[in-house]
Amino acid sequence: MPEVMMATEVKQTTRAQESTNAIERLYITMRHLLNRGFYKPSGVSGNALRTALLLLRPEIYGTIADDKAELNGLIYVLERLPEGIEECRFINLTSDEGFAKSHLKPIVPPKRRRNCYRIDDEQMNVEITRGRSDIYDILTHLTFLFIESGKICRRVLVDDGTSTIRDWDKLTEFVLSEEKTSEQREVALIHCANILSRTFDEVVEIQNKLKTPEDPDRFLNVIHWLGKLAIEEETTGNKRTITFSPLLRERLGHHIHGEKWADRIKATLKNHNLLHRPLHIISANMHSVMNSLFAKKALADEFPDNDSLEIYKALSSDKNKSLNKKVKNHALSNGMIMLEDESGANIDVQIFDTAKFGNGSCCYTLPNDIAKDEKPVIFVMDYAFGEQAYETIDELLKPMEEGQQKTFLNVDSVSIMGKAGILEGGKGDIMIPSAHIFEGTADNYPFENELKGSDFEGHGLKVTEGTMVTVLGTSLQNRDILQFFHESTWNVIGLEMEGVHYQKAIQSASQIRKSIKKEVKVRYAYYASDNPLETGSTLASGGLGTTGVKPTYLITDKILQQIFNS
Repeated sequence: MPEVMMATEVKQTTRAQESTNAIERLYITMRHLLNRGFYKPSGVSGNALRTALLLLRPEIYGTIADDKAELNGLIYVLERLPEGIEECRFINLTSDEGFAKSHLKPIVPPKRRRNCYRIDDEQMNVEITRGRSDIYDILTHLTFLFIESGKICRRVLVDDGTSTIRDWDKLTEFVLSEEKTSEQREVALIHCANILSRTFDEVVEIQNKLKTPEDPDRFLNVIHWLGKLAIEEETTGNKRTITFSPLLRERLGHHIHGEKWADRIKATLKNHNLLHRPLHIISANMHSVMNSLFAKKALADEFPDNDSLEIYKALSSDKNKSLNKKVKNHALSNGMIMLEDESGANIDVQIFDTAKFGNGSCCYTLPNDIAKDEKPVIFVMDYAFGEQAYETIDELLKPMEEGQQKTFLNVDSVSIMGKAGILEGGKGDIMIPSAHIFEGTADNYPFENELKGSDFEGHGLKVTEGTMVTVLGTSLQNRDILQFFHESTWNVIGLEMEGVHYQKAIQSASQIRKSIKKEVKVRYAYYASDNPLETGSTLASGGLGTTGVKPTYLITDKILQQIFNS
């Protein structure tokens, strides 16, 4: 029996090593292509990306390595890429180069904050303002699309590439027709199901998820264009091309957007005479801190029973915009300053001056004997993306410089709340890290977390404590690597994308540059968005819905309790 177990362990480790090597090849190839300035997805470089992704077989992309189409992965990718990108033969990744001042209307993907511009019928420009993580994210998703595109092409081209199957001809006829009936749509979906090697039920389900009032046939259009461009590449040699603008390659890694973002914040703090006050930085969303501070007071008439969870669930619904507006107005009249991003970093900011909280306006109370100058300022920044976390916090923690004069921020604490993949548990459970390790390296960042697992007990949620892995991209995780991390002595409880980058900036500012106090407090807590070790529980299986409300506000409450009682 022990020999069998040892053999299994060796096999799993080997597969994990293969997967690690595939991730490394993907990133080396992507960085090489970025330096080179362009590549063709059907060329040698594009083939290297496809081969590595197929070897890795990330959980989020499901059946990417099978002949049949991967539909959940397709939805996941389409939510993170601009609408219409499947129609474009030329995709240009650019820096912020002034397209916003043109007549072009920005296209913003629903699940990624990035401005994209359809230049003409054949070209899509995608603005990169959040660093290399943004580029890796896009290139990985595009590689998935090109793999799916190739599957369609192989299914529909026959007779040595000189003709197409009847299913494809009928689908094309439907997509190009001007007037479409529901009966014709059903017939087109039947043909589409055959092309994709999927059941009629499956394609109808995806069709319903993707359709919009403006484009009821979006799914069929996407499949048509993915197939069309791949067929044209095969039959005419007219290749798709990905390019990186010279300005993007020149600016990358120079904190241009992060510096603009941080300078505006420091100027705002100075204008409101807040630079010297104790500052508590929180990386979270733009609603949980504001709602935790003010919602119960602002909505006392609407919710007389004062049930916090009921209030927060109501506020998370799109149907209750008037309630959200009421809470926001209450916050603005009690010391909140709202800074919508103008730097291109796509990170909005809220500043709460607790000295301006009206009597009885807030759900938390400060000690009675605290002087006005000692009352905390709570600074909330929206989520950063991957490496962007280092860029923004690194710039924020630098002193404000005016000529020869330097003014240091009085940072008391930095708190990070986020979503992460959990390796033992399910959606909504809580992870409290004691260290972050950086995937693909031996870099590790242990720290003293002010939040403890015991703080969250008794609320009906599973709480785990241990190490968290900061991954290069959530879309590259596979079961074998995660199993290895979970079962090895690293004691990994979950994976996310920003922890190492935040901690690296905090440690350099407090330990080396001395721009903030050495004893700055740090708090990290994550709630589970998915369990990539469980089949059907990846991010591609759908969002959290109201499952995320309870852990979000529980973590926010514990952070605020510590700030108000510190």
